[in-house]
Amino acid sequence: MSAYVVVHVNPLDAEKAAEYSAVAGPSVVKHGGEFVLKGPAESLHGEELGKMMVIVKFADKEAAKKWYFSEEYQAIIPVREQAFKASFILGSE
Repeated sequence: MSAYVVVHVNPLDAEKAAEYSAVAGPSVVKHGGEFVLKGPAESLHGEELGKMMVIVKFADKEAAKKWYFSEEYQAIIPVREQAFKASFILGSE
């Protein structure tokens, strides 16, 4: 069953965001992920979680976790924390 990583993002630093994206994007693709959505987010109800949203589709939860916990992705997290305030949520069909 497909799994989705939904990321709610509030940008902090555009330069750090570019540095992060240069590594994070290719790491997603390398682990079989497919970007479904990248763009502005709007809350229809409840607390706004982020100004932007990213949704990445993986073959299953294991593939998504393998990407997130990969050495390559973990190494870029300190840059991510300077670039964005973000939350990552994993769900599956």
